[in-house]
Amino acid sequence: MGQSENEQARAQESRNRPEPGALPPGQRLQRGWPVLHYGPVPRFKPLTWEFQVFGATASGDKHSWDHEGFMTLPRAEVTSDLHCVTRFSMLGSRWGGVSTATVLELAPPAPEATHVMVWAEYGFSSNLRMEDFADASSLFATHRNGDPLTVEHGFPVRLVVPHLYAWKGPKWVRGVEYMTADRRGFWEERGYHNIGDPWAEQRYSYQEQPGEGPEL
Repeated sequence: MGQSENEQARAQESRNRPEPGALPPGQRLQRGWPVLHYGPVPRFKPLTWEFQVFGATASGDKHSWDHEGFMTLPRAEVTSDLHCVTRFSMLGSRWGGVSTATVLELAPPAPEATHVMVWAEYGFSSNLRMEDFADASSLFATHRNGDPLTVEHGFPVRLVVPHLYAWKGPKWVRGVEYMTADRRGFWEERGYHNIGDPWAEQRYSYQEQPGEGPEL
């Protein structure tokens, strides 16, 4: 059976992805890690904190872990780069945490799930194609270079999706919604590109090609 146009485009994206350490077009090398976020820094409340997986799950049920339970999930480590849409790139960070593959295994999506919405504190959200979320380098990070994340950088959990712009990996993550159709997240509703590939400089929604995102 032949590939669809979307499948062919995604396969081409994978083939065109450079090795770690390369700078995408329009980016500059950053020494250090700037603090950028929208809104206030949330207060961590360990007794009430919960990580949820819901929506189009295989069982139809919601899955959840408290902070202690989440921190006991199998650990993974990924060394990767971080590319911010504000044009800085931070290379070669060592991220530690829980891989998205582990979450998908413990809380599997329904076969018809095609996208996810990653939810964070204050109702912040970011949408991803399922294959981007499930990428081998995608990780719910709790540590960077061996140290716990600071609260300004997303403690206790932030999502890292190295092959997309950093806004696709929210700080202060609280859950994942499996979806059977795409839906724009917080920044995507406000003019950012629905996919966010830094190698294609997919920064803004006006750059989208047909089929790359829901109507605004």
